[in-house]
Amino acid sequence: MYLRRVKELREDPDTPQKVIAEYLGVKQNTYSDYENGKIKIPLEVFFKLADYYKVSLDYLAGRTDKR
Repeated sequence: MYLRRVKELREDPDTPQKVIAEYLGVKQNTYSDYENGKIKIPLEVFFKLADYYKVSLDYLAGRTDKR
């Protein structure tokens, strides 16, 4: 569930993976692997994604629909 939400948040404003990867300090292919579930998203990256999108961790994790 959370992987879908992470991808939707990025695609909604049509942000390239490269932009998010640079913000996170990872390579684009690493970020792609996060979105596709090939690599688990580290907790510190999860926090940074929530900050970037200005959403709660619960929203990002799919535990609530309230941002």
